[in-house]
Amino acid sequence: MTFGSHLQPHPHRLWQSAALTCIISASLGMIGCSNSSPLPEPSLAQQAYLKASNTDANDQFGSAVALDSDTLVVGAPEEDSATSGINGSQSGNSGDGTGAVYVFVRSGGIWTQQAYLKSSNPENRDLFGSSVAISGDTIVVGAPFEDSNATGINGNQSDNSVAQAGAAYVFVRSGTTWTQQAYLKPSTAGFNNFGNTVAIDGDTIAIGAEGEDSASTGINGSEVGTGAASSGAVYVFTRSGTTWSQQAYIKSSNSQSGDQFGNRVALSHDTLAVGAVGEDSAATGIGGNQGDNSASGSGAVYVFTRSGNAWSQQAYVKASQSAANSSFGGSLSLDNNTLAVGTDNASTAYIFTRSGGLWTQEALLQGANTENGDQFGISVAVHGDTLAVGASGEDSAATGINGDGTNNSASSSGALYVFTRSGTTWTQRDYVKGSNGEAGDSFGSAIAANNGTIVSGAYLEDSHATGINGIQTDNSATDSGAVYVFQ
Repeated sequence: MTFGSHLQPHPHRLWQSAALTCIISASLGMIGCSNSSPLPEPSLAQQAYLKASNTDANDQFGSAVALDSDTLVVGAPEEDSATSGINGSQSGNSGDGTGAVYVFVRSGGIWTQQAYLKSSNPENRDLFGSSVAISGDTIVVGAPFEDSNATGINGNQSDNSVAQAGAAYVFVRSGTTWTQQAYLKPSTAGFNNFGNTVAIDGDTIAIGAEGEDSASTGINGSEVGTGAASSGAVYVFTRSGTTWSQQAYIKSSNSQSGDQFGNRVALSHDTLAVGAVGEDSAATGIGGNQGDNSASGSGAVYVFTRSGNAWSQQAYVKASQSAANSSFGGSLSLDNNTLAVGTDNASTAYIFTRSGGLWTQEALLQGANTENGDQFGISVAVHGDTLAVGASGEDSAATGINGDGTNNSASSSGALYVFTRSGTTWTQRDYVKGSNGEAGDSFGSAIAANNGTIVSGAYLEDSHATGINGIQTDNSATDSGAVYVFQ
C-alpha cells in the first residue's frame, strides 16, 4: 500500500486468511476475495501463561507489556499493595490503585519472575504500571495519575498539590538486581497525565503527556499557559552515565485543544513517532492539509528525527481512509524504517515505510474475521518483518492458534493476528487466542513482539492462579489479568 500522493510500484497487496484470499488496494480498499487453501501449520506455540505472584481481583495484570530479548515487563496499574521499592511485601490491599510492575526472565524456554517493582512514593490511584517500556537493562514505568508538584529529575515526591500531574520511574538492572535510578517529571508542573505512555531506546526515553495544555507548536516552545486544553506534549530525556536530563519538549505542528498528542509514543534509534488520537483534520496520506478540522477525532501521527541533540518534525501522517472518530494513532510501533499504526475504532492497521527520509504507506490490514466492534488495531507491535495486531473486542470462542474464528459466543474474549512481510507484501500467518479464552478477557489489549516471541496481555482475565503456568480454570479473581507468551 501507499500512503500519500504516490503509489508503490505494486499498489495491490495480497491478504490471506485460513479461509479467504483477499486483495487490498491503497486507493480502493478491499476489492475482492475468493476461497483459498488453509494456512500452513501454525508458526507459533504458546510458551507460557503468566500471572502475578500476588494475584488479586481487579489488579488488571497485563494492562501494559514490554519485551526485550529474554526479559518481559508487565504492568498491573490497579494492584493495591502499599509497599514501595523493589521486591517489598506483596500482601495487603491498603493502597488502592497504587500499581505494580512485574519483571520476568526466560532461560532455556522457562520463564521465572525476577522482580516486583513499586514506585518510591506509592499512593492511592497513582496507577503505576499503566505504561511500561524496556531496553536492555533499563525499564521505564509510567504513573499518569501521580500527584506531586515536582518538576524535572528526582524532585520532591511528597508535595501532592497537582492532581494527576503524572510521573515516570526509571529502573536499572545489575546482574539480577533492580534499583530505581530516576524519578522523572515534566519541566513544568500541571494536570498533564505525564507518563500515560512511555518508550525507551538505549539512553533515550520519550514520555507522553496527553493532558498537557500549552498552545505551543513545534520543538522546545513555551511550556507556559493553558490555552489549548489536552493538546498534549511529549518530553524526551537522555542519560549520560547514570544521570538523566530533559533534551526536548515536543508539540505537534498544528497543536489544538483535544488533540491528545502524546497518547502513544514509539522510539527507534533517532526516530520518534507520536500519536494524536483526537486530532481533527480531514487530510489523508503524508504531509496533507493540517488546517481542515472537519473530521473530528480522525487522529494523526507525527514523526520526529534527531540530529545530534536537535529534534525536528519529519512527517505528518494520516490514514489513507481518514474518517471522523477513527482514532488513527490509537496504537503505535516503530522498528527502524517501519511504522505500524492502529485505528481501533476503524478496525484497521497501517504499515508505513521510510526510504531516504520519505514515508509511504505500504499496507492496510484487517484480520481474516474482523467485524465491527472487534477493536482490531487497539494494539500493534512490529519487529523486523513480523507484525502483531491486537483485537481485544473480538468475540470468538476459539482457543490456541488458527482456531475457528466464526463462533462469536465469547464476547470480547479478544484475539491477536500475526502478519509477516515478504518484500513489500504482508500476509496473515496466525490467528491467536489464549489457551483459556473467555468472554470479557480482552486478550490482545496490550502486545509486544521481539525476535520471534509475541506477548499478549488479557487484563480482564479472571483466574486466581499465581506465577507461571498455573491452573487457568478457577475464575474466582475477577479482572485479575493474565499474560500469554508465544514463541
